[in-house]
Amino acid sequence: MPLSIAAEPAPFALDPARTALVIIDMQRDFLEPGGFGAALGNDVSRLAPAVAPCQAVLAAAREAGMLVVHTREGHRPDLADCPPAKQARMPPDARIGDPGPMGRILIRGEAGHDIIPALAPASGEPVVDKPGKGAFFATDLEAMLRARGITDLLVCGVTTEVCVNTTVREANDRGYRCLVLADCCGSYFPEFHEAALAMIKAQGGIFGWVSDSTRLLAAMQA
Repeated sequence: MPLSIAAEPAPFALDPARTALVIIDMQRDFLEPGGFGAALGNDVSRLAPAVAPCQAVLAAAREAGMLVVHTREGHRPDLADCPPAKQARMPPDARIGDPGPMGRILIRGEAGHDIIPALAPASGEPVVDKPGKGAFFATDLEAMLRARGITDLLVCGVTTEVCVNTTVREANDRGYRCLVLADCCGSYFPEFHEAALAMIKAQGGIFGWVSDSTRLLAAMQA
């Protein structure tokens, strides 16, 4: 029997068997000093409040036997999949592929590219490596979800207005229902976080629904 999650613009009916938790880009390069986020001049501490709510939702999803998918943004060591225009938007002395405190910035296999220890994937949980903002672009995420009969996504991660929002829009175009958990997402810019959530739930939920970890966990525990 589906669970009813209090959400905006309306309650969200959730069937755990047909739902996947997608945790987007909770990587050291974005959340810790010395990575990609910091190289862009951002205050990475602003993403920290999302970690504990994500941990709670991750634990509940695992206990419920839901599919859990982690994503990481990053590029091949040879940068063959990194558009020059993307690399050029970085500061000249800290571009994608340049050496940083956690290895080469935003490069697969480097320490900074990995997911933070607090949200480390468990054995058997798929990790989707993506070269772009959206989790569906140039990845096998859609094939993975279709193979498991997934129709709904619980979406967490960073940043709200970039990779989270892009993934939700991609998912919406592919027919997935998305519930974004506001406190499990974060941005370097609080006003962008709020605007991104407003865009998702506007006009009757044009891209999806918005709730939070407290309301989700209350429904799952009940």
